[in-house]
Amino acid sequence: MRGPIMRFFLNEDINFLVTNRLPRRFATQLIGKIARIEHPLVAKPSLALWKFFANVDLSDARTTRFKSLRDGFVRPLRDGARAFDTDPDTIASPCDALVGAHGRIEDDRLYQVKGFPYRLGDLIPDQNLVERFFDGSFVTLRLTAGMYHRFHAPTDIAVEGVTYLSGDCWNVNPIALKRVERLFCRNERAVIEARTLVSGRPLLIVPVAAILVASIRLHCLDTERTLREHGPGRRPCAARIGKGEEMGWFEHGSTIILFLPRGMTLSDHLVEGQAIRAGEVIGRTG
Repeated sequence: MRGPIMRFFLNEDINFLVTNRLPRRFATQLIGKIARIEHPLVAKPSLALWKFFANVDLSDARTTRFKSLRDGFVRPLRDGARAFDTDPDTIASPCDALVGAHGRIEDDRLYQVKGFPYRLGDLIPDQNLVERFFDGSFVTLRLTAGMYHRFHAPTDIAVEGVTYLSGDCWNVNPIALKRVERLFCRNERAVIEARTLVSGRPLLIVPVAAILVASIRLHCLDTERTLREHGPGRRPCAARIGKGEEMGWFEHGSTIILFLPRGMTLSDHLVEGQAIRAGEVIGRTG
């Protein structure tokens, strides 16, 4: 049954209609509440539907017994399930993901998909920060609903600040990216300002929330509250995070966009649509 059902929902028109033409914020808040319910009459069917539609792989999870749908989303992995390259000059993927648009930033212009450009200044509100990444590089990393949802430091970094921007919660799948201009600039997101500890060069990590649970939590602030609960604006930080250490998590699949300044390079083996795991090398610091 799964094949025909998935083919139906993956039809571009149907998928876009189902995931984006409903009241997105209402649906997100509703699913967020359902995901936290631990009663078996709600949790068991919710988890079963998630596993059915999201093709969830729990082979490396610390546990496969979850009290709620949220527990499944934010599951930790067993020790050693993700190995981060130890070379201080490499940049690792911060998360499990499918590689999306990536490459060089042309002045401050980049792409969500081919033919759909956006400006770095529309994504990030601080022009001084934007200018540090002119002619740099970027890679879009999309987390699907069934993937491991926690993300990690791509190299040894010092986090200097986090800016939360409230926004919409469009689906971030390729179907929506081909239809909604400047989608990442519309959605709820966080701008994590960091510097590499080895060279002191800037690095930007931008988690972008999406439809349904759409919550982001960061260890360098307060994981008891989502960024939405912290409220909009910039908060200074002084957190040192070692390569591979957990930075935070999404409570549903979404996207992380990683920005590198000019002089840092992305690996030339990255291919759009490629599945990668947290810890795999995706670039170099020089």
